[in-house]
Amino acid sequence: MMEQHSRELQPDVSMDHSWRFCTILVETLEDFGFHSSSRTTVTGLDWTNTWTAPASGRPADTPALNELLLNTKKKKLIIDHRREKVPSVKFPRVHIEMPAAPQIPGTRKRRRWGGLRQQWKLLGLFQIDEQHDFYSLTCMMKEGLAAALQPTMETAPTDEVSDDDFRSEVTRVHEDFTMETFAGPVFARLRSSLGLTEHEYQQSLCSHSCYLQFISNSKSKADFFLTNDKRFFLKTQNKREIRFLLANLKIYMEHLKKYPHSLLVKFLGVHRINIPLKLKKHFIVMQSVFYPDDRISARYDIKGCEVSRWTEPVPEGSPIIVVLKDLNFEGQCITLDQQRPWLLQQVEIDTRFLQRLNVLDYSLLLAHQNLQHDERHQNLSLATLIMRTKKSVNIGSSPAHTEVAAVPGAVPEDEPTSPVPGPDDSGCWLQPRAGAADKMPEFRAQNRRLLPDLKNPLHVIDGPEQRYFIGIIDIFTVYSFRKRLEHLWKRLRHPGRSFSTVSPRAYSTRLCRWVQNHSK
Repeated sequence: MMEQHSRELQPDVSMDHSWRFCTILVETLEDFGFHSSSRTTVTGLDWTNTWTAPASGRPADTPALNELLLNTKKKKLIIDHRREKVPSVKFPRVHIEMPAAPQIPGTRKRRRWGGLRQQWKLLGLFQIDEQHDFYSLTCMMKEGLAAALQPTMETAPTDEVSDDDFRSEVTRVHEDFTMETFAGPVFARLRSSLGLTEHEYQQSLCSHSCYLQFISNSKSKADFFLTNDKRFFLKTQNKREIRFLLANLKIYMEHLKKYPHSLLVKFLGVHRINIPLKLKKHFIVMQSVFYPDDRISARYDIKGCEVSRWTEPVPEGSPIIVVLKDLNFEGQCITLDQQRPWLLQQVEIDTRFLQRLNVLDYSLLLAHQNLQHDERHQNLSLATLIMRTKKSVNIGSSPAHTEVAAVPGAVPEDEPTSPVPGPDDSGCWLQPRAGAADKMPEFRAQNRRLLPDLKNPLHVIDGPEQRYFIGIIDIFTVYSFRKRLEHLWKRLRHPGRSFSTVSPRAYSTRLCRWVQNHSK
């Protein structure tokens, strides 16, 4: 005889979390091998579906979902979610029909479900205060970073970096932990070339204000932290990814030197924190693509494919931060007008570089916000134009010999500032004076543009009506033998559909085509 079990989950969260719960639950059921007996139907705000577990005898197919399913070969899960207008209805009810059976001990997959259940409650940014699990860790990270940056605070970064600098590993011992810094002089030089002073960098990373934890709908197992001003990301990485980055750091630096306006994410430091008898974590510091984010209205993670590239959006006005995906962007367009050719060219340059590294599965981060009236109708003065030109191109000297920190291509104050090609306030291109004419081939080859007067100019592009934040991230996935097998398996599972695991060449071409088809 069938025994029916019915549970109503904790009702102390909003309906927005309720809808998100169902989305995460469906993704988890698919990962566990459950299959739907009918297509999901959506009628107004009612959402119902029936899922049946496989009857396979393999142990991996039969572990119970935490507090929801029992260990039996005949399981049926009915999810009935009705977002009614009654305020008291805040959560979906999950009904289970199954033969009564004893629960089995927790498993790895059950722990995974518990983690997802917590994730559903915590989408967004959260301050890491004294009650937070990561408070002690982030305090140690701040202390270690402050000590690691002290040498470059006292001595300016050198103009040239040596092979020894790329292999540099410095360990500093603290009271409760040790902190290792990898290739410190190289990253110090990169920060300087980005116009970031060591004092500014340390002030942001090591301020007394708490870090923020960012929890999104990403499948990444990494932990994400932001500085309190949201300018820098700190992300934990596994050992393989750190090795890959350090092994290719030299050609990464060469690429940024050759193309100073690259859209690739800017890595600013690589460290490892070791707490004896507790943990050892590698982490990297990156410049945030979405900075400043005060007015950003939507964020997207683009891979140029369709399988698993839809995320359920949250209602307008919700505090939950959800990064949307390719299918969510359909019907929209990146409107740039004169700057579109530059974007197409730079995406092609950067993806060709990643193809050379034999990597795939990277993402084009994209966000947008409406331009305010004064931003849309700028009357650029000569002084403003000269200042923006300084941020965009270096006339007469290499950036490596610039003594002051500046955005790539800046020139010292005492040097002449001949305008270079770039759009003026009417959208036309400026004509260079005679002294700059011989620099034009190099300027064009480097695919530079007139940068906006912002703190994050390399990842910000203004169109006629909207400001776009664009960058390429997650560049650590190598097209290994395992990925080749995954590609073959997905071809069988998703015939005729595009998915993320393809060869680096196909991945690069497809992403370039996506940008071309979704911009004007």
